[in-house]
Amino acid sequence: MGTFVRRDVPTCRPAERLQDVRARLGDWDTCFVLDEEGVVLGRLGRSALAGTDDVSAEEAMTDGPSTIRPSARLAWAVARMQARDLSSLPVTTSDGRLVGLLLRSDAEAAIDA
Repeated sequence: MGTFVRRDVPTCRPAERLQDVRARLGDWDTCFVLDEEGVVLGRLGRSALAGTDDVSAEEAMTDGPSTIRPSARLAWAVARMQARDLSSLPVTTSDGRLVGLLLRSDAEAAIDA
């Protein structure tokens, strides 16, 4: 699965202001909130990023997003995303450090190839 994980996913720190995070996202519609060791604390999704509130990432994030491990089988990850109607899943190490993001569209295309 490692070759299909996007490693360029945006990240931010809990204290960063949402307006500053929005300004550097480009085409991304998600951002992961990490502690100083790279552990995922939460996720800023579309609704949080679309808002205009001037709050910290920590105040706007969804706590503890569901994750998968780099060793997970691609077909299993796709089935999980399909069952939960998810467009992506963060990939983390066993201690919660962000590895990247598995996009459902990329994973489905790889399985269909």
